[in-house]
Amino acid sequence: MKTLLRIDSSPLGANASFSRQLTDEFVRQWQQTNPDGKVATRDLATTQLTPVNAEWIGAAHGAESDLTASQRGALGISNELIAELHAADEYVFGVAMHNFSIPAVLKLWIDQVVRAGKTFSYEGGAPAGLLRNKRATFAVSSGGVYEQGTPMAVMNFVEPYLRSLFGFVGVTDTVFINAGGTARLRSGVARETILQPALESIHARVMAA
Repeated sequence: MKTLLRIDSSPLGANASFSRQLTDEFVRQWQQTNPDGKVATRDLATTQLTPVNAEWIGAAHGAESDLTASQRGALGISNELIAELHAADEYVFGVAMHNFSIPAVLKLWIDQVVRAGKTFSYEGGAPAGLLRNKRATFAVSSGGVYEQGTPMAVMNFVEPYLRSLFGFVGVTDTVFINAGGTARLRSGVARETILQPALESIHARVMAA
């Protein structure tokens, strides 16, 4: 039985968020293709995440047998999030571009899950990802258009960062599906018109599994 992990990072609700609409559609189509599959959901907008601090760093790099109760508590959410990643076969991320990069809550999540010995290791002095044989789809929404080949593509720090980061932890089967130009909604362009190309790409991605 396959497991899909859905992770949303938009602060907007389901009716207002473009990226959440895309992850909704991905899950719907994935369930049709995998009727016996399981979907796990992590909403970063409602998950209590804090910046990594000195206690967390000491605990993450210390021997588990030597950790204090406080240090174990500091790693609690990190261990939970990492377990979700290992348990899933496939991931879909809803990502709203914020100031040309990822939402702050997604960066907090990344800092909790990228841990030596848990999601990557060093083999012969070189890093090796431990999240192997996984697929990741990133549904990215942005007010402007930042796809490759457009004048503003150089300002898109979402895709290169996430592609590099997930490659580092072993996830190399990555696809980015973009819903760009969402600001057109304020000019009267229908939400369905803005989303349609991305929805078609989602269908192709799910069917290619």
